[in-house]
Amino acid sequence: MKRYLLFTCLFAAALFIAKAQEAKNEINFTWEEQKKAEQENQYKFSVTYRLQVGYLQEWYHSKTKTLTYPDLYLFGPQLGATFDFNLPQNFSLQTGLLYSLTYGVSTQHWRNLSTTDNSQQYIKHKIMSHQLTIPVRTWYKINLWRELALSFYTGPEMSIGVAQSDNMETALNDPTHQWLNSKNVKTEPYDRYAANELQRFDIQYGLGGAIQWANYRLQGGYSFGLNNLVKQNNPINQHTWNWSWNVIFSYAF
Repeated sequence: MKRYLLFTCLFAAALFIAKAQEAKNEINFTWEEQKKAEQENQYKFSVTYRLQVGYLQEWYHSKTKTLTYPDLYLFGPQLGATFDFNLPQNFSLQTGLLYSLTYGVSTQHWRNLSTTDNSQQYIKHKIMSHQLTIPVRTWYKINLWRELALSFYTGPEMSIGVAQSDNMETALNDPTHQWLNSKNVKTEPYDRYAANELQRFDIQYGLGGAIQWANYRLQGGYSFGLNNLVKQNNPINQHTWNWSWNVIFSYAF
């Protein structure tokens, strides 16, 4: 009886060890296959399409304050589509086409040039700007947990000015009005691009980051203008740059 029990125990132990080894080999095989698949996919090139909508704020500013182009803040929506070319090692290259519609108000006050008129003199600029932007950004993705990830980008972008209308309102008496006209300061509504005063091409360099869950991404960034937007044929030696920041929500297909 004792021998029978001993034989049964040894047989059960051998069977348990064999099953455990088989399960271990199966786990190792599954893990190795998964790592191999991840490594193979890591070096596959693919394209991710995104639709995005967000908020954009622009700051047109200069080193010196002049009569024609005061510092100005424009803000409004930005929307468009982008293409992410996925590269090895969690890098990607992004480009696309974005459209922005921004609006801002700036008021200039003027010294009264008439000794018989004590009313306040001003020009209120109501700017409406339409732009197309082509970004060229390099992204790097850091996987955190499951489908949660952080991403960071850097790279240039080129904006093309479609229209920038200055629908100004004025409260000027005749002497002040004449003096401003003598200084080539416009006092009637006009389009700054059509008047050949502003460069249509604006090159900026941007930095930013994003948090992503599955196909949803929330990103923000800042862009620094690199070129002077005022054309040199303007009678005033003005240098104006556009710096901007944005917050964007996008969905990937």
